[in-house]
Amino acid sequence: MLSYQHSYHAGNLADVHKHSILAWVLSYMTAKDKPLSYLETHAGRGLYDLTDAAAQKTGEAEKGITIATDWFAADHPYAQVLTRIRDKHGKHAYPGSPLIAAELLRPMDDIHLSELHPQEFAALKANMAPYGSICRQKDGWEMAQSLCPPQPRRGLMLIDPSYEVKTEYQTIPTNMAKLHRKWGVGVLMLWYPILTNDAHVPMVGALRSAIPDSIVHEVSFPPARPGHGMIGSGMFIVHPPYGFDAEGARLTRLFHNAA
Repeated sequence: MLSYQHSYHAGNLADVHKHSILAWVLSYMTAKDKPLSYLETHAGRGLYDLTDAAAQKTGEAEKGITIATDWFAADHPYAQVLTRIRDKHGKHAYPGSPLIAAELLRPMDDIHLSELHPQEFAALKANMAPYGSICRQKDGWEMAQSLCPPQPRRGLMLIDPSYEVKTEYQTIPTNMAKLHRKWGVGVLMLWYPILTNDAHVPMVGALRSAIPDSIVHEVSFPPARPGHGMIGSGMFIVHPPYGFDAEGARLTRLFHNAA
């Protein structure tokens, strides 16, 4: 259960999909002069070095952010965060979702992060210390249920499990429905992999039934290496902000043209 470490996959095309959407949504939400809460259930370490042994072993970043950087104009919030992180930490640095959120949020906003893996949690605390984030070494679903509804009530939760525990595909719809009932105004964003075995399909169907006020955005891409089972990335979003349809369509075109 605690073997997953995102360092092997940081900056891959699934990250490009997930993180560009996260950055766009947070940029939209922070344009309003009202505080918000940001919650993340499976935070990882927050900051990655794409030249370290783990990243080099899989080569997923080379098939991901290395080729996708040019997809985003300099004023896109994802591109802006990438530039700031590289300026601070070097050209091979890549921000995880906690750092992307922290760079886009304001002093009035609250950040709650959960990570269970001991080494990843220690790195997360160190990387997020400058931002005043509240980091918990705790099961992410437990944190989410205990904090919802957060204060401020306006806000966003990113749920990004490893899917290392196969039963998550069955339990996620129930957990998401509970969170939605507790936090009816919250923007809930669930990432999931699209695998060759279509394991996500029943889960997405159950999610659509449980939370009709939602959208699904999926993109496809070639396997990062021969035999790799992930061939796409999906986001299930509850209460997507106004204008996301256009941004989602733009991402769809980018991924399609690159395939």
